[in-house]
Amino acid sequence: MPRVKGGTVTRARRKKVLKLTKGYRGSKHRLFKSANAQLMVSYRYAFRDRRAKKRDFRRLWIARINAAARMNGLSYSKLMHGLKLASVDMNRKMLADIAIADPAGFTALAETAKKALA
Repeated sequence: MPRVKGGTVTRARRKKVLKLTKGYRGSKHRLFKSANAQLMVSYRYAFRDRRAKKRDFRRLWIARINAAARMNGLSYSKLMHGLKLASVDMNRKMLADIAIADPAGFTALAETAKKALA
């Protein structure tokens, strides 16, 4: 019985890897072995950073809310606590967007929080 060489399957797999590594620098997009190694690393980074992105955005929103809150005479934690007491149920993404796009609206929210704290 002749041996199975699997030429078309192997070639297809290697072509797929080289297509995915298009745009990588040096041998990492030319040679299968180094391209495959780099692709595995890239997948690890992608997996990790899909989670890190969520943390990074939350940090950004908190920084923006804190800056706007301090312009209205409140700290971030006092503002958030005041909004919770006032039953204003709004996520940080929306609060950060309001802080940038509508400063007057954010000031109204800050006043609501101040009243609830008092």
